[in-house]
Amino acid sequence: MKKAGLRLRRFREEQGLTQAALAAALGISTSYVNQIESNQRPLTGPVLLRLSEVFAVDVQRFAVSESDRLTAQLRDALADTAHTDRASAAEARELSESMPELAQYVVDLHRRYRHALERNAAMSAELDAGAAPTAHEEVRDLFYAKRNHVAELDEAAERIYEEARLEPRDLAGGLARLLRERYGVAVADLEAGEGLRVKRRFDAETGVLRLSPLLTPGQRAFQLATHLALAECDELIRAEADAADLSGDEARGLARLGLANYFAGALILPYGRFLRAAEELRYDIDLLARRFRVGYETVAHRLSTLQRPGARGVPFFFVRVDRAGNISKRQSATDFHFSRVGGSCPLWNVYEAFAHPGEIRTQLAQMPDGRAYLWVARTVTRRYGGFGAPAKTFAIGLGCDLHHASRLVYADGLDLANPGALTPIGPGCKVCDRTGCPQRAFPAIGAPLEVTDRESRFTPYPQSIPTED
Repeated sequence: MKKAGLRLRRFREEQGLTQAALAAALGISTSYVNQIESNQRPLTGPVLLRLSEVFAVDVQRFAVSESDRLTAQLRDALADTAHTDRASAAEARELSESMPELAQYVVDLHRRYRHALERNAAMSAELDAGAAPTAHEEVRDLFYAKRNHVAELDEAAERIYEEARLEPRDLAGGLARLLRERYGVAVADLEAGEGLRVKRRFDAETGVLRLSPLLTPGQRAFQLATHLALAECDELIRAEADAADLSGDEARGLARLGLANYFAGALILPYGRFLRAAEELRYDIDLLARRFRVGYETVAHRLSTLQRPGARGVPFFFVRVDRAGNISKRQSATDFHFSRVGGSCPLWNVYEAFAHPGEIRTQLAQMPDGRAYLWVARTVTRRYGGFGAPAKTFAIGLGCDLHHASRLVYADGLDLANPGALTPIGPGCKVCDRTGCPQRAFPAIGAPLEVTDRESRFTPYPQSIPTED
């Protein structure tokens, strides 16, 4: 496993072990440990398993994908500076692999720099300097850092599901009963007019939780589960939010809501049962939605969280976008990364989904670094109220590395072994290395352009090719 030696050495030093002590614990020779740490020998699967057994450590921390995630974030940060041309993609990868803590510091520093710019812009425009988008991004980064899996909340939700003997056929009824028996909370409907504006409202004085009558049974269960999270796991949720590097009360408040929503998703789709069903149905989202009686987006999002050590599902990247290309949700259990600088790639099939509403669209795609993915995209539409009520339409994208694709029903009939079947996509035009892309919106930052008045090309912003001296 390339460049894993430094990670192993860092882990050994964190444990306060000598090479000889680590070797004895793993049942290998001291020279073997030395060679791994010097990157002269690979960190093999059996050694990783032994590490996991002896030290109860998640072997994911030694994986190359961690470097890939960090490299993508570092390149994103460098692309947003005036000195991007001084650091090549190879140098960014080298820093991420050899000195990940330093690379992470640069990424964190850039994040704080962007937040400072946004707050300054808000103040200059005489807007609220609290800048909710900043808090939103901080919470998104919190889940990204956790690979979209919060183990303690997941385990608590699954335990409650089993203890309360909940079932998908009447999950909302079971949750209402649980809230009444444990907390004395009565569940009732909001008035029709108020239910057009509010999904859930709790009156602490009367102990009545009121829900909009417009919610589907699955949505009703989710709102009940969210309230249960705040009652049952408030201490755990606050501890998770307080442990994160968040800027203030607004970010911590959003984090608490995000963690409560995570618990709700884990409760209505309990880990063990849901993972077994997903494997049985080959990750067919529509069939899973019918079995658990929830919506398409809820299932797709839950699939991106199945990363429990020892019982992992397919590591997915989840994204939700609107017609204008705004990404309102992105969660990742893998290292896939779209840039925050200059938008995402228009060749990505998540945008094609809008032209085929309600249909599943599949895509075999390849990033500039050679990594290939299977993407599944479909639109979802939400409309509350009757005739004339506004509707919200999003495209939901779910992607995984190509070597996992055979586990998905969506790969049936696709030529997974054919390189010609891969659509070349990128992380966003400003940080995309591809040359010759006819869809490029603006030039890559730091890439010299070939500017001439003697010809005009079909490819916008052609890059000059350096010549050897």
